[in-house]
Amino acid sequence: MEVLYENILQLDYRMVIMWGIGLILMYLGIFKKMEPTLLIPLGFGTLIANIPNSGAILPEGALTTLFNAGISNELFPLILFIGIGAMIDFGPVLSNPKLMIFGAAAQFGIFLTLCLASMFFDIKDAASIAIIGAADGPTSIVVAQELGSKYLGAIMVAAYSYMALVPIIQPPVIKLLTTKKERRIRMSNDTRNVSKITRIIFPIAITIIAGVVAPKSIELIGFLMFGNLIRECGVLDSLSETAQNALANIVTIFLGFTIAVQMQYDKFLHPETLLILGLGLFAFVFDTAGGVLFAKFINLFSKKKINPMIGAAGISAFPMSGRIVHKMGLQEDPQNFLLMHSIGVNVSGQIASVIAGGMILSIFSGM
Repeated sequence: MEVLYENILQLDYRMVIMWGIGLILMYLGIFKKMEPTLLIPLGFGTLIANIPNSGAILPEGALTTLFNAGISNELFPLILFIGIGAMIDFGPVLSNPKLMIFGAAAQFGIFLTLCLASMFFDIKDAASIAIIGAADGPTSIVVAQELGSKYLGAIMVAAYSYMALVPIIQPPVIKLLTTKKERRIRMSNDTRNVSKITRIIFPIAITIIAGVVAPKSIELIGFLMFGNLIRECGVLDSLSETAQNALANIVTIFLGFTIAVQMQYDKFLHPETLLILGLGLFAFVFDTAGGVLFAKFINLFSKKKINPMIGAAGISAFPMSGRIVHKMGLQEDPQNFLLMHSIGVNVSGQIASVIAGGMILSIFSGM
């Protein structure tokens, strides 16, 4: 009883605040179905990490051991990339390669946020915060960990929360930057068949090209493309199925549960956390805006008009962003089918975000 009493006396009000944050994360995952595979483990792990004298976060504790084994060396995020790569069908972008430029344009918010964040944070922390705009949780974790950011917990919460909030964040931005006439632009859905050999060569070629252009991206892009090669080669269907389902789900659970080590009250409850959340939202908004505005710019010189909404799908939140654009197109015109184009841009954004992360690492990791 005396030990129990002493433990209760060590309860800090900030731990209770973190319990509230953990419960909110679990509420969003359970009742709002926002990234439940990640937010529920993260929320529950936050509770465990903020118990007085919690054995789970001691140097030899389970969460600390898992963190050292899978997060500090970036192993969990990279393994998750294999599953993500196995889920992605690059067919839409291979049938219309020019869509890749919109994936690149939608990374504009990352570099704009980097400039803004550098006014408030150390340059490595600013770079880690800016990559939230990639709309890619694993990339955000790898970059923040590699650059040694002390805000890993806040960065991860922002990255995954805003990914879940894409259906709320993107439509108002798209509508603000486009006219009804532009949103009703129809695009041809005639697509050429993509051969099996092309699908096999693509992940190999992208790995080589990205590795040469941004060597620091080779782990990120390599694991992503290896997962896609498993999908497309045609002789590893069972491995592809495992990577897409069992492997991705298990690693996501460990990832969310383990990152809670960084959700301890003394690491998370700082004014900087709110600023990071704000900068993350800024990055998401301007990534969306960058893609839309680039499409509008292309339309100034093109006879065959592009529906500028597809530019917004260039963020890496796959496949949510592509589906949102398609849905908005149908709302404006029930015969306006943008899915093939928006998904093509969306998968391009997945590649572009990983390359952007690699570029950030190449520029700042040596500083």
